[in-house]
Amino acid sequence: MSNRDNYKKAFSALQTSCDFSLEDEKMAILKRKAVIKNVVAAAAICLAVIALSGTAYAANVGGIQRIIQLWIHGDQTTATIEFDGAGNYTMEYTDEDGNIRESGGGGIAIEPDGTERPLTEEELLADLVNDVDVEYYDDGRVILYFMDQVVDITDKFEDGRCYVFLDGEDEDLYVTVRYQNGWAISSDKYPEY
Repeated sequence: MSNRDNYKKAFSALQTSCDFSLEDEKMAILKRKAVIKNVVAAAAICLAVIALSGTAYAANVGGIQRIIQLWIHGDQTTATIEFDGAGNYTMEYTDEDGNIRESGGGGIAIEPDGTERPLTEEELLADLVNDVDVEYYDDGRVILYFMDQVVDITDKFEDGRCYVFLDGEDEDLYVTVRYQNGWAISSDKYPEY
């Protein structure tokens, strides 16, 4: 008996599994390669997004910029707001006539110990979202805007003051307006302003 015959005899008892197929093995390898390619592509996209957002941040010269929805003159408007980190903001939006408008503001908070600090981004946003605005028009009209409410207060002034109650979603507001001299807001009662 030769070596060849011995090998045949030894391995003739072995049988392949009926579940094994060379075709299935090739497909499994191809699937693994496809998954690896997808993971690499997703990682490349994430890296590109991070790199581009870093570029946008650098172009913004370090300010924090947000795009938010807020009420301006009774219309919900998309505005781009940039915070400088020192309690100030600048805002840009498109008005109802399609013109680009810019405005800004800021403020300070006085701590219980009497020290002043710049308003935080969250405090500035809360003020912008719940803001009351009073506009004086060339034709003599005075209009108060709050969220989607537009109130003509032209004929409501007595002795240079006007008192307006506003029904808000979260809370009601009492507004005291001094003719062409600002306004004050309270959630409890009409402010003595």
